[in-house]
Amino acid sequence: MASAVERTDDLVREYLIYRGFTSTLKHLDSEIKADKEKGFRVDKIIDQLQQLIQSFDLTGLKEYWAYLDRRLFSRLEDVYRPTVNKLRTSLYRFYLIHTVQNLEKTQEFFLKQVLELQAQPEWRDWFALPFIPAPEQNPSFSPYFSRQWADTFLVSLHNFLSVLFQSSPQPVLLSFDSEVQRIKTVQEENEELRQMLFALQGEWRQKKDEEMVHHKLAPYVQHMDRLGDTELSEKKTDSDPDAQTEALPDQTDSTNQTRVCEVGGASVEQPFIKLSQEEYAEHHSSIMHCKVDCSGRRVASLDVDGVVKVWAFNPVMQTKATIMSKSPLLSLEWAAKPDRLLLLGSGVGTVKLYDTEAKKSLYEMSIDDVHPRILSLACSPSGTSFVCAAAAQAAHSGVATEGDARVSAPVSGQLLLWDTKTVKQQLQFALEPGPVAINCTGFNHNGNLLVTGAADGMIRLFDMQRYESALSWKAHDGEVYSVEFSYDENTVFSIGEDGKFVQWNIHRCGVKQSEYSLSQDAVGPFVLSGYSGYKQVQVPRGRLFAFDSEGQHVLTCSSSGGVIYRLNKADAGLESVLSLGGHKAPVVTVDWCSAMDCGTCLTASMDGKIKLSTLLAQKP
Repeated sequence: MASAVERTDDLVREYLIYRGFTSTLKHLDSEIKADKEKGFRVDKIIDQLQQLIQSFDLTGLKEYWAYLDRRLFSRLEDVYRPTVNKLRTSLYRFYLIHTVQNLEKTQEFFLKQVLELQAQPEWRDWFALPFIPAPEQNPSFSPYFSRQWADTFLVSLHNFLSVLFQSSPQPVLLSFDSEVQRIKTVQEENEELRQMLFALQGEWRQKKDEEMVHHKLAPYVQHMDRLGDTELSEKKTDSDPDAQTEALPDQTDSTNQTRVCEVGGASVEQPFIKLSQEEYAEHHSSIMHCKVDCSGRRVASLDVDGVVKVWAFNPVMQTKATIMSKSPLLSLEWAAKPDRLLLLGSGVGTVKLYDTEAKKSLYEMSIDDVHPRILSLACSPSGTSFVCAAAAQAAHSGVATEGDARVSAPVSGQLLLWDTKTVKQQLQFALEPGPVAINCTGFNHNGNLLVTGAADGMIRLFDMQRYESALSWKAHDGEVYSVEFSYDENTVFSIGEDGKFVQWNIHRCGVKQSEYSLSQDAVGPFVLSGYSGYKQVQVPRGRLFAFDSEGQHVLTCSSSGGVIYRLNKADAGLESVLSLGGHKAPVVTVDWCSAMDCGTCLTASMDGKIKLSTLLAQKP
């Protein structure tokens, strides 16, 4: 926001000069120089506060904080008032710690503030500070003299102001700047893609008379703009199959080794700091799905009773809509265009399209009576179509008692493509070797590839340009519960009933790039113990893992909260870096929304509680 304000100020100056409004320009420049908000630059505000403290200017410090309170903090809802008061208390203590070297300034502080502070219990012990010979050695005050306390306070204040500025309503003029930046970025990406296309076309003309090695994923090169060197190198190899097989793993290992070195070389051992954790407690039964929309502004959560909650968490946690369905709901998905629409898959063969802003159902699509359970939905990021995984009735449901037996043979199912505009089925995908229930689905970033995980343990990769299966392989012993593309989209990750967390190379069918073992707490089925020996068992339905914005860390489920791991090479295993905690029941689904340096992790559990943990990424 600060950079946008600065650029907008320059544009306004240019306009005033063009119109000849020199008097207005002088007033603008003078007010900008005296701007106490420092152009919404948080670092400048922090510097101003520290400068006032270092110069022992108590009056200036109080006046500057009063200005921030009047201009910014007073606009916040009452729920944030305790946080503002805590920051003010810490600021005054930070000033006092600095005045210890000047006893006269310490006494001046208490003389001026005695009427305000004497009634506050947190300041009762601090009135003894001027009379303690060595306060830095006193157990009551020594923590405040540490560098750690000072850094923690300054980081907390910095984060609070940053979030405040980001969440404040902006004038239309500032949004113009962001639109200009977005268009500029798109133009640069288009130019890079154009150059890449020219290079590939020239390469093709040189080799068109040579015998080519036909790889099943080769047509995707012209469509996927995130493919790394792995697939491009296949087009450069000769016709020897053995040579091609040997070249790929070397490049893949090199790519991963570089990524591990980048992470391992960071000076900070802890990659994330948990700034806060809030609880959403509007559900009264176990959660099945919990997903953030494309914009990162809203969350949709579904429980086993079929209740859907649509809620926002920025700047304050608030329920926007509640959906009660007569038929049981099994799946949900946010539409990509427009992002206010929500798809709800039922257990009676229907998919409902719901408008979360208008708070009404737009229409209901009848999918399949023979396969009534809609287990998974995935919206294409490049259009209005969505994939629907429908399955026949099974002997068990998503929630059961511990004694229930699992189905030995895979359930029959279909994978269908529908369009939200025409409200019609576009096609049915062929599932080899036979129709089987698809548990999980996911598109890559541009919608050209679709990956699915099925009840028969198979992962299938579909070409969405040709609408046909490109690859399929046996991935797990038992069902595939969750599958996702990696950050670079050269691999896919999957979690299965066998407790394995596996990374697969999509350019070499069925070849594992890495494999990790997970506990049942992270994989499921999930068990919640009750009174008199009763145990509730829930089969995994939602997302079991989620990546950070750079694909270097993964969030998984556990018995008491989410756990974040660093992705290392297979021989090094998963390295736990942060346990989010906060839950009293097993976590059954997770999501990770990343925005700038602050990311939001969602963990939902069997007692209906959803924890929202705000993280600060420590960049090396």
